[in-house]
Amino acid sequence: MRLRKLFSFAAEAITAGLAFAFVLILLFRPDFFDGRPVVAFLEADTPAPVSNESSATSYAPAVEKAAPAVVNIYTRKVVQDQRPPFAIDDPLLRRFFGDQIPQQPQHQENSLGSGVIVNAQGYILTNNHVIQGADEIEVALHDGRSAAATVVGTDPESDLAVLKIELAEIPSIIFGQSEKLQVGDVVLAIGNPFGVGQTVTSGIVSATGRSRLGLSTFENFIQTDAAINPGNSGGALVNAYGQLVGINTAIFSRTGGSQGIGFAIPVSLAKGVMKEIIEYGRALRGWLGVEVQDLNPALAESFGIANVSGALVAGVQVGGPGDNSGLRPGDVITEVNGNAINGNRALMNIVTSNAPGTKLQLKVLREGRTNNIETVIGERPQPQTEQ
Repeated sequence: MRLRKLFSFAAEAITAGLAFAFVLILLFRPDFFDGRPVVAFLEADTPAPVSNESSATSYAPAVEKAAPAVVNIYTRKVVQDQRPPFAIDDPLLRRFFGDQIPQQPQHQENSLGSGVIVNAQGYILTNNHVIQGADEIEVALHDGRSAAATVVGTDPESDLAVLKIELAEIPSIIFGQSEKLQVGDVVLAIGNPFGVGQTVTSGIVSATGRSRLGLSTFENFIQTDAAINPGNSGGALVNAYGQLVGINTAIFSRTGGSQGIGFAIPVSLAKGVMKEIIEYGRALRGWLGVEVQDLNPALAESFGIANVSGALVAGVQVGGPGDNSGLRPGDVITEVNGNAINGNRALMNIVTSNAPGTKLQLKVLREGRTNNIETVIGERPQPQTEQ
C-alpha cells in the first residue's frame, strides 16, 4: 500500500514538471515547435579575462604615459667636400695669390632622429647611427623645450648610444619586459618620422629574435608591422601599457618608406648596454681572441668529424686569451660552460655575454679527441668608429 502511494506521488510530480517545462518553452522559446534548430551554449556569469592589448578601443592612456619621454634629435655635421684639383698649400700659388687662394670647400649636413629619456637625470637612449659623426646635437622635448646634448658613449656593435641633457623636471619612460613579448602583442611606435613632429603608429609584434639581418654585430630584433619611417630611428616601441619594450632601429624597404617590416632593439639588450655606457663609457664584452667560422657539413667531412656541430677555430691571435689557454687553429669548440655551440654566432654571443675576466670551460675537439680547456676571457676591443 505504501509503495503504491509512493509511485502515485512520483507520477504526479513528473507530470507537473513536464507541464511546467512545456509552459516555459511556450513562453520563452516559441520557435521550438516551428522546425528551426535550437542553438545551445553556455555563458559564464562573468566574462573571461582578456588582455588590454586585445580589448582596448583606444591606446591614448599608453601614449599619454610614454610620449613625454620621447624626444626629437637634430644633428649637424660639417662635411669636407672634395679637394680642388690644385694643392691649396702650394708655395708657388701662395706667392702669386697670397691669402686669396680658396680653402677646401665644406658644407653642413643636417639629419634627424628620435630618442627616449630613460631617467630624471637626463640620460637619453637612441641609435648610434642617429648621432654618429655629429658635431652638434640638439634635443627637442615633447613639452616644447630644447637643449644641447652631449654624447656619454656609443656602442656601434649594437647600434646604441647614450646622450645627456641638462634640464629640470625631465620626464622619463617606464621600462617593460621585452623578453615576455609574444607574437601578436600590440605595440606602438613613437618617434619623429620625416621631421613632421612626434607621431604614433600602431601594430603588433610580428616576430621576435630576428638576427642575421646585417644591421649590426649583435642582433636580436623585435619585428613589428607598426609603421616606422626615416626619423623614427632611436624612438620608442612601447606596449599597450605605455612601457618601453624596444628602440626602433631599422626598416626593411625597397622604396625607403614603411612596408610593414620594422625592427627594434629589445629593451632587455638596450638596458644592459646603456648601464655599461653610463658607468664605464663603453659596452664591456668578453673576448676570446680567436677567429672562428661555422662548421658546415663540407668542413666537417674534410676534418673527418661528421655529425659534429660547433665553431671551427680558423685563427688565434697571439697573446690573446685563446692563445694563452692553448687553443689552436683547427680546433672545434663544441661546448662552453656546458652549453652546446652550433656555430660562430652562438660562440660569440655566449663569450660576449660574460664580463672580461670570467673563466670559461671549453670543450674542444682536436684531432678526433675531446679536450677540456679553461680560459680567462679578456675585453672585446672597441670597434673603430667613422669620423
